[in-house]
Amino acid sequence: MTARLVLAVLIVANLATALAVIYARHQHRQLFVQLTRLEKARDELDIEFGRLQLEQATWAESNRIDQVARDRLGMKFPEGSEIVVVRP
Repeated sequence: MTARLVLAVLIVANLATALAVIYARHQHRQLFVQLTRLEKARDELDIEFGRLQLEQATWAESNRIDQVARDRLGMKFPEGSEIVVVRP
């Protein structure tokens, strides 16, 4: 009788272990798919960030700022006679 009980417990334990392995493998696959998606999104964001940095560098170029200041705002460098030095 005890041999049958031990055998039954071992069979149940074996089935429980098999189900746990199946569940763990399934969860691993789902997490791997999610990881792949997140890595792809990260790579796309890195590319976009690089583009934005390049665009920012282009817009912030001193020659461009000088040209915009002259054309749109009508600014110019002051002449020597227009410069006033204020001392404390």
